[in-house]
Amino acid sequence: MFKLFYYPLNASMAPHFILEALQLEFELILVDRKSKQQKSEQYLQLNPSGRIPTFVDDELILSESAAICLYLADLKADANLIPALGSPARAKCYQWLMYLTNTLQAEIMLFSYPEKYTHTATASQNLVTKAGQNINAMLTLIDKELADKDYLLGENLSVCDFYLFMLAVWADELEKPPLAFFNLASYLKILAQHPAIIKVCDKEGLSLTDYQLPHSIEY
Repeated sequence: MFKLFYYPLNASMAPHFILEALQLEFELILVDRKSKQQKSEQYLQLNPSGRIPTFVDDELILSESAAICLYLADLKADANLIPALGSPARAKCYQWLMYLTNTLQAEIMLFSYPEKYTHTATASQNLVTKAGQNINAMLTLIDKELADKDYLLGENLSVCDFYLFMLAVWADELEKPPLAFFNLASYLKILAQHPAIIKVCDKEGLSLTDYQLPHSIEY
């Protein structure tokens, strides 16, 4: 059985979405960040980076949230959460997933944990301010991208959309959060009605009240 080592609302959230969306059987194993269990000797033997998530499939051990999402989508390719190998849509999937994890996620980490990158209160505040401005520009870009699309890749739901929903949750404390962007807000509210997102948010203790639509969407 697959195993996902997770912590609520952590980077494990995206692969958790994918596992539920693909209706795969898996064991969810809590790694308690509050007690720094991810730095324990036992966990470091599994994942030497000491980070969450970790995914186990028999002898295969994977870390890095985006890599786990891609692996799972390929594992059950008939579910169409990732475009066909070699197609232009597949290339766009790579582009967006790399943008989300390497650009937007990295900036959110700077905004959320400035103490990891600087040693003074003034520098920390400057970092938060600049990161907030950068995230705003990135969300503006995504909002424009969604102006005439149902999903990031067009008409088809993909791993990119689940990944973006996770990052949107992380960014909800910004001065201008994702739900303040017209196209992005509509997109997120539709995604929030996906059964996998509802199930995972219930498990991980996230209320979806702010994402409610006046009518339901069928997936």
